[in-house]
Amino acid sequence: MVAQQLQITRQHRKLFLQFLEQIPETKLFEVPQGFNNHIFWNIAHVVVTQQLLVYKLSGLPMYLDEQFISRYSKGSFPAGDAQEKNDLAYTKQHLIELIDRCEHDYKSGLFTQFTPYTTSTKVTLNSAEESIGFNNFHEGIHLGSVLALRRVLGIA
Repeated sequence: MVAQQLQITRQHRKLFLQFLEQIPETKLFEVPQGFNNHIFWNIAHVVVTQQLLVYKLSGLPMYLDEQFISRYSKGSFPAGDAQEKNDLAYTKQHLIELIDRCEHDYKSGLFTQFTPYTTSTKVTLNSAEESIGFNNFHEGIHLGSVLALRRVLGIA
């Protein structure tokens, strides 16, 4: 079950990586009227959220820089500065790599403890396995946001 869930996550991440590589930077960082974030923020946010939901709740160290986590965690907004452009390569590097690491860590038996957590959608997560599954729901929401942003920005 977990292997299938991580394969779904990998597919999301491949789509996100294509967006980062194919959409012009000016459009990646543009916040259209009526929106409070941009395409890049949504993609960086899913990278951070997976680490928080799966690793932090399991009491394990996360594989991301703390400042990056704080810039793209829930409740954050695009900073609109050069830092975001610096974060682009970092995000591309970690999109798929972190899912591969998660699969390796899961197979290695690293996820032995978990702090239950109720999400903002009122779903209570009680294990790393449940978090991995819920993460796909979360990434699907942000994939929808990216598709909406692309449409509003006139990107095919």
